[in-house]
Amino acid sequence: MKHFAKLAVLAAGFALAGCSTLGGSEYGISDYALVRVHPVSVGDGSLVVAPPRPWNRVRPGLFQDIRETEDWTLDGPLLDGVSYVTGLKSGRYVVRQRKSADQQVPKFRSDMTPPEIAAMLESLFRVRGGAVDWRTLSLQPRPFLGANGFQLDYEHLDTDELWRKGRVVGAVINDRLYLILFDAARSHYYDATLPDFESIVASAQLRRS
Repeated sequence: MKHFAKLAVLAAGFALAGCSTLGGSEYGISDYALVRVHPVSVGDGSLVVAPPRPWNRVRPGLFQDIRETEDWTLDGPLLDGVSYVTGLKSGRYVVRQRKSADQQVPKFRSDMTPPEIAAMLESLFRVRGGAVDWRTLSLQPRPFLGANGFQLDYEHLDTDELWRKGRVVGAVINDRLYLILFDAARSHYYDATLPDFESIVASAQLRRS
């Protein structure tokens, strides 16, 4: 979910380690770096957001060299996470994968419709996130970054037998994919952290070159 925050799920290998109190401008020996309450560039630097309270940037892991993605968490990647995809070019993948793998997450194409992007994300959760059940709750238009974007709401059951719920807001702008994804444990953490996600989405701006 750098990287799509496991989308809270994909980062299952990260330790929780009380990350809400960790911080500093560098990772150091920690898997987390503090994100303070001010505008900050995320992913490849083309998107700027402002969190309403301190969050934690997760050290690049699963998507270690996908520079267009970045993950944050508040209480630990298994409990909640916000992931960014910033300026992903047509023909690129949101996750690094072997060409020989039996199951593949589809590559992004600039002509994808919102339902096709939603299907790509579902594939990401199923193929790389361990989702054994997936339910699309709604898919509707929503303005994002001044463009005609979309909002996807979903929930999924993972191999750890925990139901998680998520929301994605995104758009294709100048043939590149921009989206912010929120994924959290459905019990308590989703409702508790959704206002932060909405605040982050409202603050999002494309960085002027």
